Amino acid sequence: MLKISQTDAVEICSHAEQDYPHECCGVLLGHFEGDVRRVTAVIRCVNTRKDSPHNRYDIDPRELIRIQCEGRESGQEIVGFYHSHPDHPSLWSATDLTEAHWFGCSYLITSVVQGKVSATSSFELTGSAERDKTLLEERIEVS
Repeated sequence: MLKISQTDAVEICSHAEQDYPHECCGVLLGHFEGDVRRVTAVIRCVNTRKDSPHNRYDIDPRELIRIQCEGRESGQEIVGFYHSHPDHPSLWSATDLTEAHWFGCSYLITSVVQGKVSATSSFELTGSAERDKTLLEERIEVS
């Protein structure tokens, strides 16, 4: 399960609408509490994808390392990632699965239709290796 504050959920929706018609992306910092990933900070990232930013995203590895280091310094860790799907459902795609590599983390997807958020879903990356990984839908608790 993914637990996130109302403020952080609104931040993700705002980011998704602002970056429309391109995909937005970011990192979810927080804490692992058993099977729960509790979000304590949402970090916006720049979508560095140049060839198809309307349906793909990429986070610069240097930005990701910086966020991970800053998170550790403040007692947080990466518990997930988020991105938007402009004019598509909030369901993972084959590309989303192929490009997901952080096992045990949440992958939050927000659908934006004609510039307005329509739905948000979250999926946990499960498996033991690339060959058997999958994204399983998880409950989102907004408080």
